[in-house]
Amino acid sequence: MLRKSVADLAPSDLDGRRVLIRVDYNVPLAADGSVSDLTRVRATLPTLRYVMKNGGRPVLLSHLGRPKGEVVPSMSLAPVAPVLAEELGAPVRFVPSTDTDDAVRASTELQPGQVLLLENTRFLPGETTNDPAVAERFARLGDVFINDAFGSTHRAHASVVGVADHVRPAVAGFLVQRELEALGGLRSGGKRPFVVILGGAKIGDKIGLLETFLGTADRILIGGAMANTFLSAMGASTGQSLVERDAVALAGRFLAMGGDTLVLPTDLVVADPGAPDSAGAVVVAADSVPQDLAALDIGPESREAFSAIVRGAKTVFWNGPMGLFEKPGFDAGTASVARATAECTAAGAFTVIGGGDSAAAIRQAGLSDAVSHVSTGGGASLEFLAQGSLPGIEALDPA
Repeated sequence: MLRKSVADLAPSDLDGRRVLIRVDYNVPLAADGSVSDLTRVRATLPTLRYVMKNGGRPVLLSHLGRPKGEVVPSMSLAPVAPVLAEELGAPVRFVPSTDTDDAVRASTELQPGQVLLLENTRFLPGETTNDPAVAERFARLGDVFINDAFGSTHRAHASVVGVADHVRPAVAGFLVQRELEALGGLRSGGKRPFVVILGGAKIGDKIGLLETFLGTADRILIGGAMANTFLSAMGASTGQSLVERDAVALAGRFLAMGGDTLVLPTDLVVADPGAPDSAGAVVVAADSVPQDLAALDIGPESREAFSAIVRGAKTVFWNGPMGLFEKPGFDAGTASVARATAECTAAGAFTVIGGGDSAAAIRQAGLSDAVSHVSTGGGASLEFLAQGSLPGIEALDPA
């Protein structure tokens, strides 16, 4: 998956040219419509600054939410323009369309030192189906194409894949390049011991990861709701715990394949799943969840065992929380894994957080800067690790 990056472009490729950049500004919005988390905006700044420093005029495409091909005012990218201008320290013009003559005119009128942000690409019905006509209209907006939206590179959409058929050069931005370098090293296993931590709800979302890492990882720690499905496959009593019933047989096959590589919790924090807080929570053995209670976190014994394995690792990949971390009282397992990951990073290990809830958890613990890499793409990072390629990356110029 070696691809050219923006740093490989000749000065003439950027100077005075319209540079169409696919970014990922799928940001959370507060109740008043303002941007509540600037992480994804800030992640694109190195590429934008490099392009502008070299005379390029950035024209930005992004999606926000899932409007399903319709104009949904609450999913407009308009609120992003002022915060991007403040972060970048440059004028940012917003145009409330994407593939129109107005958008093209705005791109040609763009002056050096200015940025153009266009409306939500998913307002167009042909965006998510990679409609060739939509891709051609996007191509009118720029002379060079840069993909710096790693979180969207697993989507064969018009603004990610189709547009690259019409605009060359087509290269990776710095954010995408960092992701490929960080995740690419994990596919070969990295330095050993190599420890993988998987949590969250569904085994189905991580089948490819399990198949890949069973052949490369020294230990795979299983927490979160997906641990319940593995425990069910072992015949354990899971009570009211979330169990992926149609994946129990699959979990059993993974257990047979994995042997000692797979590590499951030995104790769990359980409570009434409908209770508003953790006041009635108790710790039980992992195979003995009472019929009226549900597992909502790994227990103290499991926290210590998991943390000890992580602290001894030289390479770590973590995707998925260890429990219902967003609910007070059930975040101890996730927090303990976060601290152990930070500690092994400080000891020289290479550690990657696989986006999504894991990225939110490491931020909640205040440890985002204490690990080697926090991926900006949950689904994209999982697909890349499982398959070794992504549609949006394959569309770019080979290195």
